[in-house]
Amino acid sequence: MAVPPAQLLERMVQQKVALRLKDGRELVGRLVAADEHMNVVLDEAEEVQSDSRRRLGRVVLRGSNVVSLNAPGGASAPSRG
Repeated sequence: MAVPPAQLLERMVQQKVALRLKDGRELVGRLVAADEHMNVVLDEAEEVQSDSRRRLGRVVLRGSNVVSLNAPGGASAPSRG
């Protein structure tokens, strides 16, 4: 039986996650909160590029900009978008 995306997100709270955004950027950080629209709050967030990392701290991302959300442990929750 498939697990609903909202339940997957609840299980990922306080875990390190990687997000891919519509504009191609990738962010990594600790998931603090998420809602049914895939709006997310990351703490200790960093923007990752092939040759560098930029520290951002705490960020709030609108769900419509999130393409995918992955946890290193294998769980993932695709966006609706």
